[in-house]
Amino acid sequence: MPEKEQHQRTAPPLAETVAKRLAESALPGPVKALLREALDGGADGTVASSAVSGRVFLDSLTVNGFRGIGPRARLSLSPRPGVNLVVGRNGSGKSSLADAIEVGFTGARVHRSGQDATRGGHWSNLHAGDDPAIEVKLAIEGDTSRSTLTRTWTSKEFGSSEATFKRPGHATVPLAEAGWDTALTDHRPFLSYTDLDLMLTGKPSERYDAIAAILGMELLSTATNRLSTREKALAAAAKEMRDALPGLKDALYALEDDERAVRALVAVDTPGALDLDTIDELLAGLPPADDSRLAELRIEAGAHGPDLAEVAAAVQRLLIALADVEDLRGTDAESARLRADLLEKALAHVDRHPYDDVCPMCGTDRVLGREWYDHASRQVAELRREAKAAEDARSAVRAGAWTLQNLIESPVRIPACLTDPWKVWINCRQITDPVELARSAEEAAMVLADACDTARRSAVRELEERDERWSALVVRLAAWAGKARETERDKSLLSNLRKAVKWLKDLTSELRERRMERFTGATQDIWERLRQESNVDLTAVSLKGSEKANVRKLVMAASVDGQAAPALDVMSQGELHSLALSLFLPRATTADSPFGFLVIDDPVQSMDPTKVHGLAQVLHEMGKHRQIVVFTHDTRLQKAFTDLELPVTVLQVTRGEGSRVKVVCVDDPVAQAIGDARAIASTRGLPAEAYSHVLPGLCRIALENAFLEAAWIRHHRAGGSERDLQDALDSAERFQKVAALALFGDVGHVTDVESEVRRRYKDQAWLLIRTCQQGAHPGGASILNPHRFVSDVEALAQKIRKPEVTA
Repeated sequence: MPEKEQHQRTAPPLAETVAKRLAESALPGPVKALLREALDGGADGTVASSAVSGRVFLDSLTVNGFRGIGPRARLSLSPRPGVNLVVGRNGSGKSSLADAIEVGFTGARVHRSGQDATRGGHWSNLHAGDDPAIEVKLAIEGDTSRSTLTRTWTSKEFGSSEATFKRPGHATVPLAEAGWDTALTDHRPFLSYTDLDLMLTGKPSERYDAIAAILGMELLSTATNRLSTREKALAAAAKEMRDALPGLKDALYALEDDERAVRALVAVDTPGALDLDTIDELLAGLPPADDSRLAELRIEAGAHGPDLAEVAAAVQRLLIALADVEDLRGTDAESARLRADLLEKALAHVDRHPYDDVCPMCGTDRVLGREWYDHASRQVAELRREAKAAEDARSAVRAGAWTLQNLIESPVRIPACLTDPWKVWINCRQITDPVELARSAEEAAMVLADACDTARRSAVRELEERDERWSALVVRLAAWAGKARETERDKSLLSNLRKAVKWLKDLTSELRERRMERFTGATQDIWERLRQESNVDLTAVSLKGSEKANVRKLVMAASVDGQAAPALDVMSQGELHSLALSLFLPRATTADSPFGFLVIDDPVQSMDPTKVHGLAQVLHEMGKHRQIVVFTHDTRLQKAFTDLELPVTVLQVTRGEGSRVKVVCVDDPVAQAIGDARAIASTRGLPAEAYSHVLPGLCRIALENAFLEAAWIRHHRAGGSERDLQDALDSAERFQKVAALALFGDVGHVTDVESEVRRRYKDQAWLLIRTCQQGAHPGGASILNPHRFVSDVEALAQKIRKPEVTA
């Protein structure tokens, strides 16, 4: 694999890269905390319970009443990396199947610019279009069974469709809750001939947007926007405070005969030494003995209750945590927690009374001995593991209650008129029942906030009546002092926000450039494979402008026999087709895409034979890490895979009367190898090496592919790393390690492969494998009955590739 292509494949997801860079940075702890909060979506971010995080593969497609498909038709696929060709003549229903996958996910079909994608034209089948439906079975990394995506229509209008999504262990929800909306736009896994045309004939800004989106900067741009919004708000508040200061000083100068005004002026006008304590004394200090009411009014004028938005957010988080605990009540996790608690109490009793082996509950003698104690301790550990979900939910409740109670603060001075509501609010800190805490705190906060607002307005009015000039200035000074205090308090936060925003912008610029380089490299690598004998070199692909610019475009530079020229001006139709594929394929297969599959309809049009062979090579390379499903009526692509001896699964589509569509698997990598081996076995007069080396080698390939299929399915269901599986494939002990993954899910069991094969498939199975492996040695293998040997290998391969079935 070319170096650039390998780099494109192994590029880690953006979130992983950012997390690593943040951990390695020398930023102060508070700045890192701000960045983590912004990157995680903020304290209020929520994720739908059915949202998918693992990579998604296609397991099967079932369609009826849609386009050229009448009665129920089914396309079955192996949900793992590999190339699948769905072939058939024009009108057989291939494109209808391809369209059904796209419509199942998106509810729309790609049209030319200016056309409405939700208007499907003649989309329902003429023979059986009463109840059209699309069902896509999906294999999601880490899930032990299949998920189901279902789309149905409520009327004859194409745009009236509704889609639902059902994951194992989750309720059926609208498809939007799967969380794929953005990915379906940025990493669109569907490619039709119309897509290829739009990639080149669309507006320059559309081509720019299509490529810019896959650079995957949304995580960073969203986090930057969050932090920038906070930074701008704090900066605006500081500016508002500074802008108000000259007018406040003028007003204080006008009261120079008032000692209070003079003190206030000195407090606010001393350069670099804002004296907020003096201002606090002026606003809330004790007045002369003959005017105690003035002091009380000043305290009331500065009264502020709890922040209702913060309280509401904290209450909401606590209620969500309580709901999670309630959902787990009565479940196995909750039962395990209760049993663990009970056993721990019993163990504690034994610890307190080590020489008393009588059960305190039933009075039975000699039941609480060392054997019981050890067994109970192990049970507690096991039950605690089972109860983790319940414990996590209860921890969330405790954290929510702690956060809410931390919002309950008592001011230095409480106005007499606010004593009661403040007391109720402060007493909420003593409430231990989280349900009661959520209810009481929210109610007390609202009552207190209203009371403070009422008292403040009343005090301001009375102050203005008692001393119009000073009272008016006091109100103004209090407002300014409040802003000044917030500015002073947030000074370090503002500084940290600016550092965080700068770090994000610098990282965004660096990673965008690197990702564009990777994308350009991948595009050029694919073009080199596809162009074959073309004399046009693709020299550069770049983005000009920015997402918000009015003029932005994707620039593709080329050279013809060394002479520079714009790519779109010098390429033939077939070359333009290959260029569009070169742009689309890296876009659809980035590391950030959640889709492990790619559906391509009719990619061979306008290609000459050499480019078709290049396309087969490109698809084969991509098929090592993606499930590639290609729909085509052109037999040249299937022939190219055969000529190049590349593994491929071929499914034949036929259409009968009444739009009855049938899909049959006619070839796959296991069947290919078995077929080639059987051909050798049936041919007389071949050199001896054909029977001793080539035939067992082909049978070994068949068994290896069967083990690989079983290993991938087991590995995917367990949520294992694709890198582990790839390392096994790249190893010199490839066969043994892949077999270990298939049989045990762990390459560490290589030495146990023989015994497990004998246990599952009997001793004869291991003899077959050993004979196949001997074909790779100089002496070769001795096979008395080639036909019988190939048939036995074929039967063993079919057992292996179904890991849930044992002999």
